Amino acid sequence: MMDVMVEWEQAGTSPSIARVSSVASPETLESPSRDVVTLYGTPTPESLALALAAAVESRRAEHRPDALRELHITEATGAVGDAAWTDRKTGELIREDLVIPLTVLKETAADLLGEGGQAIRRLLAGLLMPEWPEGTRRALSFQLAVAGPQRGSDMLAAVREADAGNFDDE
Repeated sequence: MMDVMVEWEQAGTSPSIARVSSVASPETLESPSRDVVTLYGTPTPESLALALAAAVESRRAEHRPDALRELHITEATGAVGDAAWTDRKTGELIREDLVIPLTVLKETAADLLGEGGQAIRRLLAGLLMPEWPEGTRRALSFQLAVAGPQRGSDMLAAVREADAGNFDDE
């Protein structure tokens, strides 16, 4: 299960569609427990699915549960960023580039939309609601069930549960 927080930066002038970051749990601080997806511009179900695809694929690509990841997603480059972790033997900070091609992101995004498009649209509708209080950070969290490296398995079981109305506002 992936714990994901999706936020929308309305005033962003970033050339990126989105940014995906992993953050450590306050309890353990040593392993990421949440992926934060920040959407820029006017989000669409497709841009949200692309950003969620980057979160899913970055976890698949980086087989280190303690790695912190930071990716920027654009239509020109796909997802580009890095992963970093501390080597447990030496204490040295290790950093690796992380690149996920746009073709892979689009394929995973299509799978996500195909399996849970309604849930993605509901999540996006929650972010775009005009009733948010002035100055409030627009962010919603949910859990995403991520399949292993095999493509085509049920990635959105938890999102479909959230579609029944189980979103937590943050």
